[in-house]
Amino acid sequence: MFIGEYYHNIDAKGRLILPAKFRSTLGDRCITTRGLDHCLFVFPLDEWNIMEQKLSNLPFTKKEARSFSRFFFSGATECEMDAQGRILIPPPLRNYAEIEREVTIIGVSSRIEIWAADRWDEYCTGAEETYEELAEKMNEGGAFSG
Repeated sequence: MFIGEYYHNIDAKGRLILPAKFRSTLGDRCITTRGLDHCLFVFPLDEWNIMEQKLSNLPFTKKEARSFSRFFFSGATECEMDAQGRILIPPPLRNYAEIEREVTIIGVSSRIEIWAADRWDEYCTGAEETYEELAEKMNEGGAFSG
């Protein structure tokens, strides 16, 4: 499980050091793709396989399912971790997430999210205002009710 919030810088070549606490769970290779809210999602290979299976079950006859799958999979890239614990974030993914230098890396249970630090700060400011409201809307099983 990935948890926590970490602050790092991406170098000029697009390499990012992942937190040491994440490396053993992540393994030598991972999949990085466009996430939601203009962040990047990083999946260990086993979690990527689960996600791929879920998305492959979406009905391709539905426009929304096709659009989501195209966007999600076309942005995906396999990343190999080097000896220093770095992965290379390709330019299209850095552009999508508006990552220039400072990043915030967060653990979100089964995946890692990589955010441009300023975007994460903005997101947190907005989320703090609705956090308690969202908690009240969740039922005991964890699903959101009306």
